[in-house]
Amino acid sequence: MGHRLFDPTRSLAPVLFPALHFEGSPTTGDRKSKSCRSFSMASQTMQDPRSIYDFTVKDADGKDVSLDMYKGKVMLIVNVASKCGMTNSNYTELNHLYNKYKGQGLEIMAFPCNQFGDEEPGTNAQITEFVCTRFKSEFPIFGKIEVNGPNAAPLYTFLKSGKWGIFGDDIQWNFVKFLVDKNGTIAHRYYPTTSPLTAEQDIKELLETTS
Repeated sequence: MGHRLFDPTRSLAPVLFPALHFEGSPTTGDRKSKSCRSFSMASQTMQDPRSIYDFTVKDADGKDVSLDMYKGKVMLIVNVASKCGMTNSNYTELNHLYNKYKGQGLEIMAFPCNQFGDEEPGTNAQITEFVCTRFKSEFPIFGKIEVNGPNAAPLYTFLKSGKWGIFGDDIQWNFVKFLVDKNGTIAHRYYPTTSPLTAEQDIKELLETTS
């Protein structure tokens, strides 16, 4: 399992991120696969969410989808971008992980974000078409969100609420990855330059754990 760094000629991403991940949980701390499914975020109505399952998102048709539908699953949550130097390697490796472990209970959830170098400028439809056409990804692509700042999606405010080391809580760039166990606890956070395949052993361990 190789570690792939981005091509600096194709990305504006800074090179300050170590290929490391921090372990631990925050201090506050049905579905049948369908290719290139698209969702958009809804506002979280709970003022004090205690679990990732407390959040609700909306699908592309505006229908509510509660994250409690993922109870008992291992989730890998990623903020993605289509024009980043790390796009090809991340989508390729995310596809590999999803195809290998979806039958065992792995869910990958991709959230497009345009806050880093304007590398996700398209509409939700354009992003989904790109991912579907180029990578044939079967895991869901959610609606574009912000992950930092006052307009950050509530889900990401929750994901960042742990003590995640020297870089603080903010998302540093595209392709930060959060691994959530079967009980909805955030078990690991991986930095942007950390290859998705680096998470494979952690994913296997969580899949093998009885919830």
